Amino acid sequence: MSFFPGIASNRMFQVAFVSWFIAQVLKVILTLITDRKLNLYRMIGSGGMPSSHSSLVMGLSTAIGLYLGWDSPLYAVALVTSLVVMYDASGVRRAVGIQAAILNQIIEDAYQHKPFSQDKLKELIGHTPYEVFAGAILGIVVANVMI
Repeated sequence: MSFFPGIASNRMFQVAFVSWFIAQVLKVILTLITDRKLNLYRMIGSGGMPSSHSSLVMGLSTAIGLYLGWDSPLYAVALVTSLVVMYDASGVRRAVGIQAAILNQIIEDAYQHKPFSQDKLKELIGHTPYEVFAGAILGIVVANVMI
């Protein structure tokens, strides 16, 4: 079987992709509700509610656990990877987003006093623990529905 048909028919990949896709669609919907404007960039942008990274990795690891068993070595690898991704999303990437907000404020302040050509940094990079948790739950639900 060739690569693309193989991936497309892989049930674990399908669960991960659907989990990610639903999370991204939810971001567009929630942005539409809160900002009252359609922002399709949210389909590919990072950050926001729910965490699509968390949804993707927890959907995948839950699907593996359901399919191969909770004592499977592959499930252990998937779960540990999921925990690292979720820690990174709520820790390191969140801190980078906070730093970007502070740097953007410094740039704005400097710009008011003298010309400053630096573009603003992207602030919506990481996730709050709540966003990560919501994404993880979404992935678990999708895996349980699809497997």
